[in-house]
Amino acid sequence: MEGTHTVPDPAVPPTPPVPLAALLAREDLALRQIAGPSGPDLVVHGAHTSEMADPYPYLLGGELLLTAGVHIPEGAGPDGGGPGGSAPGPRDYFDAYVARIVAAGGAALGFGVAPVHDTVPPALVAACDAYALPLLEVPPQTTFSGVARAVWQLMAQARHAELRRVTEAQQSLASAASRPDPVPSVLRRLAQRVDGRAVLYGPEGAEIAEAGRRPGGPADAALAELARVVTGRGSATASDTAADGTHLAAYALGAGHGFVLGVAAPRREPGDHTIASVAAVLLSLLTGEHQSGTGAARSSALVRLLLGAAPETVAPLLGGERWRVVHGRPAALGAPDAVAASALGAALGSPLVDLAEGVVRVLVPAEQEPAEQPGWTLGVSAAVGPADWPAADTQAARALARARATRAHLVRHGARPALADLLAPGEAEAHARALLAPLGENPALADTLRTWLSLHGSWDRTAVALGVHRNTVRQRMTRCAALLGADLDDPDVRMELWFALRQR
Repeated sequence: MEGTHTVPDPAVPPTPPVPLAALLAREDLALRQIAGPSGPDLVVHGAHTSEMADPYPYLLGGELLLTAGVHIPEGAGPDGGGPGGSAPGPRDYFDAYVARIVAAGGAALGFGVAPVHDTVPPALVAACDAYALPLLEVPPQTTFSGVARAVWQLMAQARHAELRRVTEAQQSLASAASRPDPVPSVLRRLAQRVDGRAVLYGPEGAEIAEAGRRPGGPADAALAELARVVTGRGSATASDTAADGTHLAAYALGAGHGFVLGVAAPRREPGDHTIASVAAVLLSLLTGEHQSGTGAARSSALVRLLLGAAPETVAPLLGGERWRVVHGRPAALGAPDAVAASALGAALGSPLVDLAEGVVRVLVPAEQEPAEQPGWTLGVSAAVGPADWPAADTQAARALARARATRAHLVRHGARPALADLLAPGEAEAHARALLAPLGENPALADTLRTWLSLHGSWDRTAVALGVHRNTVRQRMTRCAALLGADLDDPDVRMELWFALRQR
């Protein structure tokens, strides 16, 4: 490996350089390369005009230096010979001039053939070839300010394209972090965006998850070693280049538990560090345990509930007076894990998450209206006060069952005034108990009847919602009809039963 070094952490990607080939392709400039190397890897970071015999002190590196040759002494011109040794000859002067430009990190030299010189001095051409400095001939009709303006235009276009690429990558990574498999999804998106490989290393240096093309050879071992370097010396980030030219970077995740993100790519674009930094922040949230003041308040609320405090006295510690309960399941087969549950909570804007029996339950402040989340099926309750949290939990469960049965991404509990609002609560409950008494204490019958009615009598969708076979649904519904002595095909009967079930 080459020397390892830390890299800065910019909020936005740096301005991309301009390929020299793009500048030569501008027909309005009519530039012509007459010496030095060429190729797609040659770039310039700006343009600077100087007529100094030694421009070294005024160059930052990476510039296209523009000159009309005003600084060239008479004896060093195309026909000069430095008589008597009083002045340097053309070769000596231009060798020293080009050597200083190269030492300062100049990327290329542009020589204007007007108004001082009619042609580019041959000794300058030879010196640029000798020192591998690209030399461009600037025709009389092209001004230096026009060349500089073209460089900045190309840089602005490149920066706009890079910012757009970084923005799209950030949105893509954020979307991946809210999926049921957030860590693999973030790594896959990152690997795609940098056209390389992304690896999550654990505290002991073992690979926990990875995505993208494995570079193989020395790059694999070099990336793992770079991750250990970051963990060992406590640096936030580090970069290196493997022996085969693969660009490597490692990012210590912010949770402080020893997790590291490693990235290997065949090339390093200006915005790749920003993209990888966003992925590192998301992975820090997914793998870390943050105990902030908010976390302490949640712990206090939990202790008070366990010690017998009423929910309405605890709710202010959690950050709101009215809440919604959200139930979520992955849209694809498979149960969510704790990381996926935390990712869903983060996407919904709440850390109050519970995972049990394959369902993620999230308690969300009412003002944060839950929206559809990629890869999830969600059921959302009405906004309620703390005393009605259990009822909201039931509403969310029913909404989720309906969403799964109808293959909807999100279903909300109805918020319109109900028939029960026209009756005194005590009378409604008494009527419901009397009507449903024949079902006894068998919750399976009542749940099947409720789901079947909510899905308009569909056997198949009821079976999907309950996770049972359709024949089981038929058997239960036949049993309900027999116990209730009712014709379940009668819409009036269905309405009355639905009303009663809503009171349970």
